[in-house]
Amino acid sequence: KKIKQVEGFGFANQFHIASVMVHEFARAAAIYPVVFLEDKAKDEFRPVVLMGLDAGENLFVGADGKWAASYVPAIIRRYPFALASTGEEGQYTVCVDEGSELLSDDEGTPLFDDKGEPAEALENVKRYLGELQQMDMFTREFCKYAAAHNLFTPLNMRVRQADQVKNINGCYVINEERLNNLSNDRFVEMREKRYLPAIYAQLVSLAQIERLMMLKEERVGAVEA
Repeated sequence: KKIKQVEGFGFANQFHIASVMVHEFARAAAIYPVVFLEDKAKDEFRPVVLMGLDAGENLFVGADGKWAASYVPAIIRRYPFALASTGEEGQYTVCVDEGSELLSDDEGTPLFDDKGEPAEALENVKRYLGELQQMDMFTREFCKYAAAHNLFTPLNMRVRQADQVKNINGCYVINEERLNNLSNDRFVEMREKRYLPAIYAQLVSLAQIERLMMLKEERVGAVEA
């Protein structure tokens, strides 16, 4: 098998949300609203960026498949690869989407050498996925900590889009009032855990909902034209 160079993001044009990790908050917050979703089955919260106001619509992928922003979430950049747990502690399997157009028998960079060993391209993928896995573990700990100290609150926001009012709900954000009411010791603990930059980036990112509204209006206007 060979992997072709990514030349577009058409595969992501229906993703209106994408998981992100704490390490991405600072860059992502300059473009996307960062919010948290609750996975009740696993009893945990996970951070995501909003890339559209409607399910099935990514406002950052154009008709040409190009990404209309300076930062692409890591989970999308890793495509068509992912890690899956083997069930053993610390052991993972590299997976690939066999239906991806990026995977080929004829074109691209080989994933294995003539001896059947992982080639440089696959080794780079393994290294990148390993780094993301470490970031994911840190992100899970961050979310557990925030939930344990009651820092999440539901986001209920109404935005006007054309002549309609749209409710944005079903997600959570950091409660700034509760954050400001934490004890000094707790605040210092969060600083030592390096959680504070991510928290403030998330709070600031909510202003990017206005960007989504503008992109939506531009897209609707283009369709009508």
